[in-house]
Amino acid sequence: GIQGYTGLYKGQPVSVMGSGMGMPSIGIYSYELFAFYGVENIIRIGSAGGISEKVKLRDIVFGLGSCTDSNYAAQYRLPGSFAPTADWTLLSAAVKEADKLGVSYHVGNLLASDLFYGDDPEATLSWGKMGVLAVEMESAALYMNAARLGKRALAICTISDHLKTGEAVSAEDRRSTFTQMMEVALNTALSMI
Repeated sequence: GIQGYTGLYKGQPVSVMGSGMGMPSIGIYSYELFAFYGVENIIRIGSAGGISEKVKLRDIVFGLGSCTDSNYAAQYRLPGSFAPTADWTLLSAAVKEADKLGVSYHVGNLLASDLFYGDDPEATLSWGKMGVLAVEMESAALYMNAARLGKRALAICTISDHLKTGEAVSAEDRRSTFTQMMEVALNTALSMI
């Protein structure tokens, strides 16, 4: 188990929790929340590594779709490839909130990878040829669970490092500057009530 907390944000109840790292972990937690606890919306927030030259450190990326090197979708026994996408209602609400706050953001595809320390760093960068903006490790499983269970999901990431340029923000900087992503997510959650 992992700790979850429910508190008030702007007078409304909102629950937050960790999801562990990677698709197996978020796959379990999101499935259980959707299937067993009646959760309708999950917004995943976290860091991502930039792949595209369009994204800069500290930019927010809203995951419109999620490419993956995982075989998570194999469980569905589909006769082709499934393209996991964010829920439009959540995505459009999040973009509105980002506009209100005046934050720098991009909307596009993420790569949800099973690899953190991959043997071939160029392999991850090659996804940029397809317009993928950033790499993280959870969005595909989250989006697939939401699709399968008829729920809504969105991944919101802040660029913590850039695979192409080698730039990275410090751990201290992450703690102090990633709050915009959190504010966008919380305000988006409230807009769903």
